[in-house]
Amino acid sequence: MNDPFESPAFSVALTLGVYLLATRAYARWRRAWLNNVLLSIVALILFLLATGSDYETYNAGGRVISFFLGPAVVALAVPLYERLGDVRRNVRAIAAAILAGGAAGVLSAAGIAALLGASRAVVVSLAPKSATTPIAICIAAELGGIEALTAAIVIATGVLGAVIGPWFLRLAGVRSRLAFGLALGAAAHGIGTARAAEEGRLEEAMSSLALCLNGIATALLTPLLLRALDPLIAAS
Repeated sequence: MNDPFESPAFSVALTLGVYLLATRAYARWRRAWLNNVLLSIVALILFLLATGSDYETYNAGGRVISFFLGPAVVALAVPLYERLGDVRRNVRAIAAAILAGGAAGVLSAAGIAALLGASRAVVVSLAPKSATTPIAICIAAELGGIEALTAAIVIATGVLGAVIGPWFLRLAGVRSRLAFGLALGAAAHGIGTARAAEEGRLEEAMSSLALCLNGIATALLTPLLLRALDPLIAAS
């Protein structure tokens, strides 16, 4: 390979370098719009456009980083284990929150899209937006959605939740640390959980729990809720 831009090693180094710089910028200025994930995405897109690099070539290195996603998710079990007592004391509240959050996550996207006249494929693609990417893509593929659109909307949902989620929750008067973490994990999956970790260990643990449970809830609720939306979709 004569072009260094085509090397997977370059893609890995570029991604890690951009993310570290974005993290430093966020740590220094602490502005919501300077979220490190958001900054990294924007910077990498601009780099690819400026250099004319092909995304598939870049992603050859991106897959190396993606490999560590599994171990990172498993590591979320550590703060959750430390807070098992809180989970046991609030089982009913947590279950109710996950069911409500899962339904709201599906309907807030799929319901609005159906009302606006979107095609069934688009409605299905948007429905699992609050689940983690692998689960959301599987749901969309099984129900006839567009996998690429689902992946994009899931990432956008996570970034948006991390950027405005804490501000919105405080504006809404949410004071419970447990509820704070559950809301971020259920609405914004992994990226929201990373943001919840900045708030404290309890928020991180509850967000990790919501991340996992909401994936299950979304998989179970999406077909049922889409069936209820069928008259709207058909009418469009």
